[in-house]
Amino acid sequence: MASGYTDSNGGPYTITDYGTESSRSVSQVSLQSSSEPRISSSSSRNRLYEKDENQERGNWSGRFDFILSLLGYCVGLGNIWRFPYMVYRNGGGAFLIPFILMMAIIGVPLFYMETALGQFCSCGPLTVWKFAPLFKGVGFAMIIVGCLVSIYYNMIIAWSMFYVFSSFTSTLPWSSCNEEWNTKDCMLLLPNTLCDTGIKYTNGSCFEGHTFVGLWNVSAFTQMTGRRRKWPSEEYWNNYVLGINESEGIGQIGLPRWSLVLSLLLAWVVCFLCIIRGIKTSGKVVYFTAIFPYVVLVILFFRGVTLDDAGDGIYFYVVPRWEKLIDASVWRDAANQVFYSLGPAWGGLIALSSYNRFHNNVFRDSIIVAVSEASTSIFGGFVIFSYLGHMAGKLNVKVEDVATNGAGLAFVVYPEAVNNLPLPTLWSILFFCMLITLGLDSQFVGLEAILTSIVDQFPTLRPHKTFVILAISIVFFLLGLPMTTPGGMYMLQLMDHYSASWSLMLIGLTEVVAISYCYGINRFFEDIKIMLGSYPFIWWKICLAGLTPVFMVFILVFAWVDYEPVIYGDYKYPKWADSMGWMMALASVLMIPMTMVYKVHKEDDADGVLSKLRLLITPTRTWGPALVKHRKLVDYIEDFVVDPWSEKKGITYTNYAYESQSDLKINESSSYLSVNRSRISMSNISNQSHVSFESTV
Repeated sequence: MASGYTDSNGGPYTITDYGTESSRSVSQVSLQSSSEPRISSSSSRNRLYEKDENQERGNWSGRFDFILSLLGYCVGLGNIWRFPYMVYRNGGGAFLIPFILMMAIIGVPLFYMETALGQFCSCGPLTVWKFAPLFKGVGFAMIIVGCLVSIYYNMIIAWSMFYVFSSFTSTLPWSSCNEEWNTKDCMLLLPNTLCDTGIKYTNGSCFEGHTFVGLWNVSAFTQMTGRRRKWPSEEYWNNYVLGINESEGIGQIGLPRWSLVLSLLLAWVVCFLCIIRGIKTSGKVVYFTAIFPYVVLVILFFRGVTLDDAGDGIYFYVVPRWEKLIDASVWRDAANQVFYSLGPAWGGLIALSSYNRFHNNVFRDSIIVAVSEASTSIFGGFVIFSYLGHMAGKLNVKVEDVATNGAGLAFVVYPEAVNNLPLPTLWSILFFCMLITLGLDSQFVGLEAILTSIVDQFPTLRPHKTFVILAISIVFFLLGLPMTTPGGMYMLQLMDHYSASWSLMLIGLTEVVAISYCYGINRFFEDIKIMLGSYPFIWWKICLAGLTPVFMVFILVFAWVDYEPVIYGDYKYPKWADSMGWMMALASVLMIPMTMVYKVHKEDDADGVLSKLRLLITPTRTWGPALVKHRKLVDYIEDFVVDPWSEKKGITYTNYAYESQSDLKINESSSYLSVNRSRISMSNISNQSHVSFESTV
């Protein structure tokens, strides 16, 4: 099979085979002018994906595996329970203006940068830093954030699974106030009444004789008695599912609840089975988990907009409040939402794109996923607020009284809303199954980023991926057990507030500085050109070299100035808990300066701190495409090493970490090689081809 191509100079190229090649073999290939080979038939296109281009690491085995994995990663629980609330709180439809601008200035450029970076070098978030070894700590920071988030994120999936099983009843368990977990404050025991024929008391209650009828003034009742009416779904969630009434705070979390332990175990078993063979299994699972939520959202949308008072909720969601645009916090929230939506700086984008074929059109994929994610967020808001409007009408309260975000929306407000629908069991099962699939997609990518980093750093583990992911699942399950206790929600909120907040922005800022100013934005765009066949549009250079880091600095400063300690409902965390949260946040970002200090200390190919820094922001000799046939396309870098592994094979050296002998010196032609402490350095070369073969750090 052969296909013809033309290079940038108009010269003909021919690709005769889409065969496989390990990262240390040599074969001939030439640059394509398009993102993928032009395949004349569907059978030929399928044969392209039958064999991995990179046999050592593997590639996506389907044409849409990568796009659907990206879509599943970006479209997560935040689209359903965070974005609609952000729109409502920050000016309704007016919030879409700063959100779209932040997407264009920060979100999409970072998204495109990370996916292009991972695809170019076929490396995960821990080994991608060969272009500037000084910044390898950014990779460690990404992995630490991914680990912290994966631990508590699966607890949310476990709660959703618990609700699915609880929904398989003719009467939903949170539909009444007559259960053992209900209290005297349950809303159905304190109904609203006009009290036309009864006696109105100053505390807001109404009696007919000695019989309590209801509340004629809810606010007076709350103010004078200190009691607050609670929905049946709220008491089911707090008193039965979480058992949080048995805990006095994060200092007394109690013992694990067996029902939640089993749910968490099931969640980790599902994750393990779905990524047991890495992208070869997760790439197929996403065909269901990425598409199913859209099916459910469409069904829920058409049902929701036909409900009574749904228009009130939608109006409340979209009506613009233009005065909000002059509030700096609105722009900060828009930028924060971009990080939650597209997922840059988590390491997942680099990990997923590292399994792409070299000439995949990563720009096209990035735009498709970014537009789809933003559209899904906006569409999800219409779905959620149609039900909130209906619920507000049923309860005779304002929409803002039922509008909330996070777990409160997913496990309190929506379950209460489905109680008033025909076939509530059906709608409950559909909704929580949708939450499970939304969560699993994001969890898959988070775990894949961790797995990819480990096997890239320690290639001997690559044939044992199954055991690696099994070990990760077991360890994370055990670390998540405290969140199955009555006080587990306090721990989850603490981790969610600190582990992936401003630390993500700092990681992303360091990353874009490393690419644009240390590696060089022009060289990075040349790298993209040999992958895609054309130079990126000037807008991406303006963003990555200017607008993106400037806006990120503004967001970071504002986040620190506007810092507020975490709270959960009316519960205020003690200072020691806030300190623990800051430790989680710093655990990731401190890896950046710590690794820099270590690198400078261990660097022995230069004298003086400035010389060492200059050397450590220079790409190593092994930096570049993973396959030799693609490295041959890099003709814009002087002294670029096409096949550094063949040079390395002929070198024998002593590892002084285990054996202290005399220095081993090898003279080879005009180059002088000295081996010392597991490092191979070569003199008489330019900075563009500096050698830095590293062991672990």
